[in-house]
Amino acid sequence: MIPAKSARKSAKTSQTRPVGKGVASAGASHTTEAGAAAAKRKSSGKRSANARMPPDAVREMFRRFAEANPAPKGELEHVNAFTLLVAVVLSAQATDAGVNKATRALFAAADTPEKMVALGEERVRDFIKTIGLFRNKAKNVIALSEALIANHGAQVPRDREALEALPGVGRKTANVVLNSAFGEPTIAVDTHLFRLANRLSLAPGKTPLEVETKLLAVIPGEYLLNAHHWLILHGRYVCKAQRPRCEACPIQDLCTAPDKVTV
Repeated sequence: MIPAKSARKSAKTSQTRPVGKGVASAGASHTTEAGAAAAKRKSSGKRSANARMPPDAVREMFRRFAEANPAPKGELEHVNAFTLLVAVVLSAQATDAGVNKATRALFAAADTPEKMVALGEERVRDFIKTIGLFRNKAKNVIALSEALIANHGAQVPRDREALEALPGVGRKTANVVLNSAFGEPTIAVDTHLFRLANRLSLAPGKTPLEVETKLLAVIPGEYLLNAHHWLILHGRYVCKAQRPRCEACPIQDLCTAPDKVTV
């Protein structure tokens, strides 16, 4: 049994407790609850991100893309397979608009490998000096032009291995050329497409090659030829990295992205 004196002292202490302590206690409880709620949302987001988009939703997504834009095109300006190849090489770490601004005059002066070699590296540099890494890119443009003349009869090869053997050409560039110049159903995974594939749980992956492989497996065959154009355009203008325009999204009802904004 607690002595009466101690009981009175305990009661007095309880009655005279500073208000601040009481508020802090309530605040701590509220913070704990808020933290738990945030953790729950975060956990829910992870589950959504890990869940693959159902096949019927994938098909419906591309059906809508095709209905809205039946013949999508890449935004790099070119006049033939060679100028497309050069434009894609120049587009690394640069915007399509910036590349187009530089290549209009360049391609007017040189639209074949022979003309490009005749132009020379220094002149090519002058044409593309507004593009990032222009010195190294000018070297690659001249080198790949020389390789095309020496090994492919001045023609752009319709072969992945041969394309990737050219200076400055990687898998993404080869995929763009194979798709846009030769009508091959390839997927060129750029930053927009990589982000979308993961954000939409369409083909989640840690590397561009992993995403490309999964996309080829999940996209219905009838949409494969134009798929990477639709996805790139959607990522560039609607499903942006920082502020996705969910209010303008044609597939909002199919989207399960954790950062989706419901409108």
